[in-house]
Amino acid sequence: MQVLTSMPAFAEDPVQLDLTHKVDVVGVGSADRGEQIYYLDNLDLTGTAELEPLIGWTGGTLHVHLLNNLGGQPNNRAATLQGVNNIEVESHRFRLFEAWFEQKLGEHTSVRAGLYDLNSEFYQNDASGLLIAPAFGVGSEIAATGPNGPSIFPSTALAVRIDQRVGETGFARAAVLNASAGTLGDPHGVNLTFDDGALLIGEVGVEKEGRGRIALGMWTYTLGQEDVRATDASGAPRSRSAHGAYLTVEAPLAEALSGFVRVGISDGHTTPFHGGWQAGVLLSPAVTGRPDSQFSLGVNQAYLAADWRKNLRDERVDPAHAESALEITYSDRLSSHVTIQPDLQLVLDADGDRGREPVVVAGLRAKIEI
Repeated sequence: MQVLTSMPAFAEDPVQLDLTHKVDVVGVGSADRGEQIYYLDNLDLTGTAELEPLIGWTGGTLHVHLLNNLGGQPNNRAATLQGVNNIEVESHRFRLFEAWFEQKLGEHTSVRAGLYDLNSEFYQNDASGLLIAPAFGVGSEIAATGPNGPSIFPSTALAVRIDQRVGETGFARAAVLNASAGTLGDPHGVNLTFDDGALLIGEVGVEKEGRGRIALGMWTYTLGQEDVRATDASGAPRSRSAHGAYLTVEAPLAEALSGFVRVGISDGHTTPFHGGWQAGVLLSPAVTGRPDSQFSLGVNQAYLAADWRKNLRDERVDPAHAESALEITYSDRLSSHVTIQPDLQLVLDADGDRGREPVVVAGLRAKIEI
């Protein structure tokens, strides 16, 4: 269930508030691991203030995002490498998810600084937004990096981002983010030291309303990350350069139908993955006479790194070359206040194990708008 309330978004309204409550009921089953049903809960409170009409600060914007999560962990039963639900968390916490200030510098440039969600602007495309599997958010080859994950859901990091618009359709953006994610509500709070270095990311592309979008991104860490296999003489993991690149393409295919393709690669030594891809379609509206109906289908594969496959062999697991998944979902408004979204996923070679039986994930996400 998702509860949404918001202030009227009048053009002259300098402050906008949104409260969103998501509730998922998810069933996970496979022939070798049995079945179980889970409940997940996600509460978002966001506030955005334009400072010019409030205090006369030209081009300034403040944004705050509070986040609370609780509920079960369906991936404990599914046992996949990429996860199966984009609001699942390891621990129940109330967090300050984002808190940033943005300053416009002329008509085409802006700078943003503070606690910042990398995936809000990087490795992002709208056509995959209805899908629930985490792989359709940010690619797994970057999502698995960093000492405790990069600056994405559910824990962000301090960052500075610059965005430059080029002509009518081009853009270029870059960001420097603390390599160690952590925010208020996490056990150690916001990391102010940058002792683990920084994540550097850049993205360039073109986008035009009604014509689609294409973007190319690259990322790297300033300090070495732990190798998933190789160790030094003392037995400690060797330090490796962690880096990668990605390409996202989104375009209209027909009336009401859009498609997307995303491809990512990484060094293949610091995470279980050396690359992956996702592709799919979004039909909106999906049913004639139901303007709020949406249908989406997505497929993805995460390719296992050679060293990770060696680790699996050491554990007497027959390693697959990739973990593969299919997702089908439909969303529709039942009344002026209620929307539901049934969802079905099929995961093959879960956890990179060729001997695993297929995993089926069936869920229901509801939304109530007040």
